[in-house]
Amino acid sequence: MHFLNKLIGIKEGEGEEVAANYGGGVPESGSGSASEGKSGGKEKDWLDENYEGQLSVDVYGTESEVVVVSTIAGVKPEDIDIAINNDMLTIRGQRSQEKEDSVSDHYYQECYWGGFSRSIILPVEVEADKVSASLKNGVLVVRLPRSRKSKSISVRVKEE
Repeated sequence: MHFLNKLIGIKEGEGEEVAANYGGGVPESGSGSASEGKSGGKEKDWLDENYEGQLSVDVYGTESEVVVVSTIAGVKPEDIDIAINNDMLTIRGQRSQEKEDSVSDHYYQECYWGGFSRSIILPVEVEADKVSASLKNGVLVVRLPRSRKSKSISVRVKEE
């Protein structure tokens, strides 16, 4: 840490204050820790139980439909909820991790476990009652048939 302090121009002794302000790796001391706020309490963990990861999607269109594709490995079809409200498609679900009691330490933990969602504004009008979804090999495919009714209308101007 001393090398990095010298590199960025922090003098001896003020590194702890800077590291505390930026969440750096300053070890806890007897009087308090770097994660304590000005109120004296612990900061709230940003990844709490209400956090939802954002689902990555591909959205493309064909002549007859809009297709949404997403990789959601490890999720059962019954754990996925797909809703259409006006011109917005929302995909929401839960990825549960099967815990092993014998795990004592994680060397890497990059997989996201927990709730996820994604809302997509649909680029065209779709027939909501004919939407289909399938899950195969961890890939979710949602097919939204385009609405056949024309959205453009012609308005005649009257002279008054």
